Amino acid sequence: MQSNGTDAHPLFGGAFSAVLPPGFRDVSELREIPDNQEVFAHSHADQSIIVELLEYQGHVTGRDAARYHFEDVAGSNEAAGPGGSQVLSVEPLPAAQTSLQESESAWLLHGTQLVSKFNEEAENAVSVYLGLFRLPQYSTDALVTFNDPVTINPLSSSAVSESGQDAVPSPWSLEEFRLLLQTLRLLNPDVFG
Repeated sequence: MQSNGTDAHPLFGGAFSAVLPPGFRDVSELREIPDNQEVFAHSHADQSIIVELLEYQGHVTGRDAARYHFEDVAGSNEAAGPGGSQVLSVEPLPAAQTSLQESESAWLLHGTQLVSKFNEEAENAVSVYLGLFRLPQYSTDALVTFNDPVTINPLSSSAVSESGQDAVPSPWSLEEFRLLLQTLRLLNPDVFG
């Protein structure tokens, strides 16, 4: 676990790097993760960040591409039913504010999803921030998702008491997620095959 929040962390075997928020835990140390994903969880809060290299979706452009991937994530989270997910905003990420210069365009979407963990009935309201970097020259959409629970259902396995814990790291902020998006950098294009 690295937790200083200022050094670039290697991703995908060093093919990418980015500054991750402090107090992260690499989920691949706990369970198997697909090769096209890097998954990090906050060491104490029920937050996660997922970096994914996905197939480029040429049939959608601009903010619609961000919405497409949000709806795909909602389907994976089984939050696609009525009232299960909602897009609140989609804004462009200016190239001058990102390190991933290979990106044709970049977008930041904010939405909400009602998500159950481990096939539980109890749903948690989760704020989802989705950064999308379009890389058509590599047939890739790079997706960075920040899951930030807003309310935890008391019946959810996520509802744990943190009483008695000293020096618990603060939950991640949107500013820390934006820093990750701004510092995401491609170091080795061979990762795309």
